[in-house]
Amino acid sequence: MLVKVFGSAVFGVEATTITVEVNIDKGIGYHLVGLPDSAIKESSYRIAAALKNNNYSLPGKKITINMAPADLRKEGSAYDLTLAVGILAASAQIKTDFITNYIIMGELSLDGGLQPIKGALSIAIKAKEEGFKGVILPIQNVKEAAVVDGIDVYGVENVLQVIDFFDGKDNLLPTVIDCQEEFAKTLDFPEFDFSDVKGQESIKRCMEIAAAGGHNIILIGPPGSGKTMLAKRLPSILPPMTMQEALETTKIHSVAGKVKETGLLTQRPFRSPHHSASSVSLVGGGSYPQPGEISLAHNGVLFLDELPEFKREVLEVMRQPLEDREVTISRAKFTITYPSSFMLVASMNPSPGGYFNDPNAPVSSTPMEMQRYLSKISGPLLDRIDIHIEVTPVPFEKLSDTRKSESSAIIRERVTKAREIQSDRFKEYKNIHYNAQLSSKLIREYCALDENSLALLKTAMERLNLSARAYDRILKVSRTIADLDKSIAIQSHHIAEAIQYRSLDREGWLG
Repeated sequence: MLVKVFGSAVFGVEATTITVEVNIDKGIGYHLVGLPDSAIKESSYRIAAALKNNNYSLPGKKITINMAPADLRKEGSAYDLTLAVGILAASAQIKTDFITNYIIMGELSLDGGLQPIKGALSIAIKAKEEGFKGVILPIQNVKEAAVVDGIDVYGVENVLQVIDFFDGKDNLLPTVIDCQEEFAKTLDFPEFDFSDVKGQESIKRCMEIAAAGGHNIILIGPPGSGKTMLAKRLPSILPPMTMQEALETTKIHSVAGKVKETGLLTQRPFRSPHHSASSVSLVGGGSYPQPGEISLAHNGVLFLDELPEFKREVLEVMRQPLEDREVTISRAKFTITYPSSFMLVASMNPSPGGYFNDPNAPVSSTPMEMQRYLSKISGPLLDRIDIHIEVTPVPFEKLSDTRKSESSAIIRERVTKAREIQSDRFKEYKNIHYNAQLSSKLIREYCALDENSLALLKTAMERLNLSARAYDRILKVSRTIADLDKSIAIQSHHIAEAIQYRSLDREGWLG
């Protein structure tokens, strides 16, 4: 008897439906074809033990299984349940009346229990697109998949529940998620709040501008000046995620197997890889491609602490994703694209000893040591960072001040209003939502300057010897400052403030 059941393979962040054809004929043998990897080939042992422990069995006949399309490589143990259901149906141990209405995925334990899989959200989205009635998944994955409307999502704990469901003995209920309720939880008080920060008003202003326009920022200062503390508080002032952003972010984390049982990710991600990270862990890839840190930070913040300590070649691979907001991983047989639209927040000491031009510093560095230290960060990478700001230590008077600073909620309100202005301005463009995403062509259109502002910018360009990319960055930042001021036109004081956020372009730093 020949039976077809359906599973799903995830490539990049998108799913592809896999047709599993099971044929049982006279003879003895177990033949699995269709480019399965080792984990799928080993599934016969898991399936045999799981069925036997639940009073079912593999038929003692010739079993031929084809996973179509046969030229597409299948990976992982998530097809165990698909294959098991196909074998039971083909051997007439369960009914096949409506088995083709569902995508079935799950990894089997030897006792018949189900282990979680990766990419459940992508699988549910594809199943809905292709008109399936529902998906059957391990109970641990059900919340992330149930975010998709218009399709039944069933969470099961063991293979027996699936058998009883198809035989009509167990009436499983689909899981329903209230997305509005999930989003309401994000309005709770954040773990890190700007009200805890003493002093550092100019840095808070920079953070507000960076959050309002989605700009990349680098913090330069001696040890203990508060760089890491400020960076950790940045997500608390970013605007709440939209439903579209939440789905995009959850899909990437789902593919990487990092979605907890909460389901939809409604908080913006904050990723902080260690400086020993490799190129592959940062941008993604590997023999079985997985999204890297820059994709896991999509719609959130990527924080690189102690930037010069990262290997130079690791930092250089970020140049293209920072510009294109996606990363393409090419291999001989396939090409995968992961989204990577993130805010880069970097921090660094101004010198190997941590102090710069400070006669009272406990550790001093020679000019050659400083040059070697700073040269680890290339000019093209610095050009892609819109805002450079120096962080100075907080004086005792401000540290001992008991008054509370402005809270993150108040700052976030201003940031959200500025983002709304930008969303309205760019509503006719599909992939542009805030100022940092502007192309050179759109910068000319939306960042027009009057004569005074143009003269001021020309003087700064000549004196600081800025590149064309730095020119674009200044215009983008000044557009964001104008939006925070609710100003339609960019004025000269907006340009002046944007120019002073290019510390590393000044003579004495890299010269």
